[in-house]
Amino acid sequence: MGFFTKDIKTMNDLFMHGLQDLYYAENQIAKSLPEMIEKATNPQLRAGFEKHLSETEGQIQRLQQVFEVLDAEPKGERCPAIDGILKEGRDLMGEIDDEDVMNVGLVAAAQAVEHYEITRYGALMAWASELGRGDCIPLLKANLAEEKATDKKLTALAERRVNPQGEKKSEGEKKPAKRASSTARRKPKSQARPAAKSKRSNGAKKARRRA
Repeated sequence: MGFFTKDIKTMNDLFMHGLQDLYYAENQIAKSLPEMIEKATNPQLRAGFEKHLSETEGQIQRLQQVFEVLDAEPKGERCPAIDGILKEGRDLMGEIDDEDVMNVGLVAAAQAVEHYEITRYGALMAWASELGRGDCIPLLKANLAEEKATDKKLTALAERRVNPQGEKKSEGEKKPAKRASSTARRKPKSQARPAAKSKRSNGAKKARRRA
């Protein structure tokens, strides 16, 4: 069922549908991540997927707690949007042979999922606030924070892939520049005064002789 149907008549209906939508999505993502972990050959990407699988399982538990707070049975509502995103990712994995290209494709596919979840959690928090369900917000906020952190890490991986020298360059720019040593030579002290003194000394000697 989509968001805009005759079955959604009130804000509470919309909120419950969004919650069921996300519950379904998180469960489908948890099923898809093991295959992404298997396909990933980049150590950081693989570790990131493994961590996010654990996080997703925790997110499912938090959503179950939200259902409990609302005194509702935890259940998912099939979501064509997340189904399409995950299918696109599976199709992509089936078309790529090169390992390096596969890693790049996996990052893109994973970010498509994260962006979907970020928008959905943001909407649910806004609706919960409007409905006066502040008791649901901390649980939703915790899930949203994890999704944003995962998206940020995926962006960093993508940027290192495109510009692997970027970090080295930025580190080099942080080093303070050495002060240039002065090459100017000091001018020798003037010899004019000692010379004048010598002339006065000679003149005094001649005066004494004449005397």
